[in-house]
Amino acid sequence: MQDIYSRKLDLGLPLNQSAFLWGPRQCGKTTYLRTKFQESIYIDLLDFDQRDRLSVRPSALGEMLESQPSTKVALPIVIDEVQNATNLLDEVHRLIETKRYSFVLCGSSARKLKRPGVNLLGGRAWRFHMYPLTIAEIGGFDLLTGLNCGMLPTVYGRKHYRRSLDAYVNTYLETEIYNEAYVRNAQSFSRFFKAMRFFHGEILNYSSISRDCGVSNHTVRTYVEILEDTLIGYLVHPFNRPSKRKTISSKPKFYLFDVGLANFICDRPLGPRSTTEFGKSFEHLILTEIWAARSYLEKDFDISFWRTSSGLEVDFVLGDGQIAVEVKSQVRSRDLRGMNAFVEEFKPETAVIVSAENDRRRIGSIEIMPYAEFISLLNEGSLI
Repeated sequence: MQDIYSRKLDLGLPLNQSAFLWGPRQCGKTTYLRTKFQESIYIDLLDFDQRDRLSVRPSALGEMLESQPSTKVALPIVIDEVQNATNLLDEVHRLIETKRYSFVLCGSSARKLKRPGVNLLGGRAWRFHMYPLTIAEIGGFDLLTGLNCGMLPTVYGRKHYRRSLDAYVNTYLETEIYNEAYVRNAQSFSRFFKAMRFFHGEILNYSSISRDCGVSNHTVRTYVEILEDTLIGYLVHPFNRPSKRKTISSKPKFYLFDVGLANFICDRPLGPRSTTEFGKSFEHLILTEIWAARSYLEKDFDISFWRTSSGLEVDFVLGDGQIAVEVKSQVRSRDLRGMNAFVEEFKPETAVIVSAENDRRRIGSIEIMPYAEFISLLNEGSLI
């Protein structure tokens, strides 16, 4: 049975305010909505009968709601997996305008909603995003468990987590990609998906991926866009302030939304903290925490990376360079080179190396901070 976690997302809506809630499959959206809106009318578009009826005749939604008690329709009406019936959004829009109903529209893919003619409610719905579990949402969080299992509520801490992740991958490929005909050639997308082990967390070299997968550069870019639209991955772009040092090209890095899923696809079960694989996964975990905190705190800041042609690097630059974050499981003197170079040139307000070590210390202008303390400051909103 799935554990019930206290989520950081605060989907508090004024009267008559509608919202979209996006998030990857199995990140806990349905559990959250059923808990928060227990008395609301709930429409699940994974249910074939409901999906078929409302897709064929969207006006049936209005007729159904007209038959409900006024106390029911005064609450937000929850429609889950809304991307399965995008033509229903015209009727939702009409009901918002004419009946003053409010809706929470939940989905795991924005791909279909980007098509021409899809009604996005003309700005009448706020947008929220749910991520996998964060460290603060897990009581007694264990770092190695989190890195290996990942942070999906249905997978974290499970004995047979690899079976669950394997099922997740197959469900994603079948349900989100092949059944929805997002790609013309399932075999080429499968080769691309498997190739993620070579480019996850790295700067995207479209030409190299193209050669490995036997598809065009344009097709690779389309596949990356599909991963973004279906919320399975995100891009982190280079820091774009002018630099006196020669920086790398403008190509972004790509990260999957969950560290456990990435380790499963990359086939890298983790052990001691000293390994390169552990360090890459730890960096990925901290990035997912930054993503979630930015969204849940409703902050608006860029997340980028900085790397020079000579190999100097800072993992994450927040905002317009106000915060520089390097992530290291263990900090050695050579790990300060990139951060020192960034501090010298851009003068960030805070320069921090997030560590899996236990003690906080300071070297010059650089704070070396245990990850739990960094996460606490991040979630308080006092870091940025």
